[in-house]
This record gives sequence, C-alpha cells and structure tokens, in this order.
Amino acid sequence: MKKVFIALSVVALTLSSCGAKKQVAELEAKNQEIQDLLNSCTVKLNTTLAEKSQLSEEVSNLRRNNIDLISNMGNLTTLTKKGAENLEKSLESLKEKDLRITRLQDALTKKDSVTLALVSALKSDVGLQDPDININVEKGVIMISIADNLLFKSGSYQVSAGAKKVLAKVAQVVKSKPEFECMIEGHTDNLSIKNSIIQDNWDLSVKRATSIARVLQDDLGVDPKQLIPAGRSFYVPVAPNDTAANRAKNRRTKIIIMPKIDQFYEMIESEMKNLSEVK
Repeated sequence: MKKVFIALSVVALTLSSCGAKKQVAELEAKNQEIQDLLNSCTVKLNTTLAEKSQLSEEVSNLRRNNIDLISNMGNLTTLTKKGAENLEKSLESLKEKDLRITRLQDALTKKDSVTLALVSALKSDVGLQDPDININVEKGVIMISIADNLLFKSGSYQVSAGAKKVLAKVAQVVKSKPEFECMIEGHTDNLSIKNSIIQDNWDLSVKRATSIARVLQDDLGVDPKQLIPAGRSFYVPVAPNDTAANRAKNRRTKIIIMPKIDQFYEMIESEMKNLSEVK
C-alpha cells in the first residue's frame, strides 16, 4: 500500500510539473505577444510625435506667414493709396502743363493770325502793288522790303516826296496795332561812300533808317515808342555785290512790324517758368 501511495505521489508530481511547464510556456508566449505589441505601439508613438513636431513647425510657419501677409497687405494698401495720390498729383500737373502749353499756343496762334491779317491787308493795298516792294512773313513777323530808288536819291538819306505815300500805308498798319513795334533797317551796297555829311556805309544806313522814323513820327503820326531805327551797312546783302543789278537789290530799307519784343518774351518766359515749376 505504501508503495502504491509513493507511486501515486510520483505520478501526481509528474503531472503537476507538466502542468506548470505548460502554464509557463503559455505565459511566456503571452508576454512575448504583449512585448511585441508594446514595441509596435512605441514605434507608432514615436512616429506620431515626430509628425506632431513637424505639424507644429508648419503651423508656426503658417502663422508667421499670415502675420507677414497681413503686414504686407497693410503696406500694400498704404502704397496703393500713396500711388493713387501721386498719380492724381501727376495728372493734375499734366493738366496744368497742358493748359499752359495751350495758352502759349493760343498766344502764338493769335499773333500769327494778326500778322497774316496785316500782311493780307498790306498786299491787297493798291498803293503797295509795286515790284520794288516785297511784303512777306518771316519767322512770325511782317517784313516789308522797299527798294532804295523808291525812298531816296542815290547817296542821300533825304526821304523823297513819293516815298511818303508808301510809308503812309505802313504808318496806318503800325498805328492800328499799338502793341506792335516797327523796326526800320537801312541797308546799302558795298560801294564805299564818304563825304562832308556821310562818314561811311554804316552812317548812311543809320541816317536812312532815322530819316524814315522821323517821317513816320512827325508826318504820319506814329507813336515814337513803336519805332526802332537801325543801320546794317552792307553786311546783310540779299544778293552778291558783283553787278549793278545786284547792288541795287542790296540798297534797300526793311521795315519789320512785330509784337513788342519785351512784352512778348516776358509772356513766354513767364509761362515757361510756370511750366518748369509744375512737376
């Protein structure tokens, strides 16, 4: 009986030992499974943390970009407003410049219209229809060139009686335009002249110009403030002084009717100064 009990005990111990080993194996397998799961979760956690960090950095960058964008939008609004104001000022300046240029053009057009009207009136006058009288417009002024033989005797500066009829037509135009001036230029040929009264060609050209100025003032009533006598001697010829016919062309008196130079240029300078100040 005792042997049987011992044998049963050994069997029981053997069976218990086998059960324990089985449980241990099962627990080890379960533990490995849990460890694998933990490792997998750790990897996922680390990946998630890295992604979170990257996302946080991206969010920070977006915030900074938004702040910069808002700031730039504010600056852009300011710049756009200033640009609009500058553009408006530029347009105002251009309008003012255009207005001043238009005034200058109007003044020049008006002057040219008056000049052309005077030329037309002079050319249509029967008293001035003479081949020795040339009337035209040069550089915006009226040029009346009268041959020497219509005004003076050879080598003289005394105005002939017949010349006063021609000068009367000129005086009529000059008196009708008190804002105009009348320059009288005496011209000679290149043949020198000298006597007890006339010193040289300069002297003769000046004396002829002043003689005509006196006739216009004393006999024909032109305001002396409008008269400008000048002598050019033989230094501004219209033809070579090589033949008698050409020398006759050079012996002439030129009467220039023009707007008063000082007033006209004051107006031009004033407008140009105003233009330069408008920017």
